[in-house]
Amino acid sequence: MTLPLILAFIGVGLMIGLAGSGSAIGVSIAGSASLGALKKKPEAFGSFMVLSAMPGTQGLYGFGGFFIMMGHLQEGITLFQGAALLGAGIALGLAGLISGINQGKVCANGIAGIGAGHDLFGRAVIMGVYPELYAIVAFAGVFLINNLL
Repeated sequence: MTLPLILAFIGVGLMIGLAGSGSAIGVSIAGSASLGALKKKPEAFGSFMVLSAMPGTQGLYGFGGFFIMMGHLQEGITLFQGAALLGAGIALGLAGLISGINQGKVCANGIAGIGAGHDLFGRAVIMGVYPELYAIVAFAGVFLINNLL
């Protein structure tokens, strides 16, 4: 196995692992808030479920990024291609990790507000989408990097 291929596999590993970790942490944060809020307002389960699931998309972006780059994971790639895959993996992995965790926090606050009796589901979803935007930008960056290869 050559250095460029090793760099490429490290990149996709980071892409999937970090983005998935961000989702796992984010949905755990929001899910924990849901369990607490359900004690006060069980009829809002549907709203809590949607807000709890929102941070799960970052892991999907990491997995999707792997599929975009998968065709380059073969013996004989250049150092440039291996470094590009590593860079794409770091970019999407970190964006997914950080945005997933913070989206979980935003959604948890929305869940707490709904649980306290406030009518703010739509606004909570809108605010919860803002951290997601940066994972989407990183996912788009993976497309652009792929087009350079």
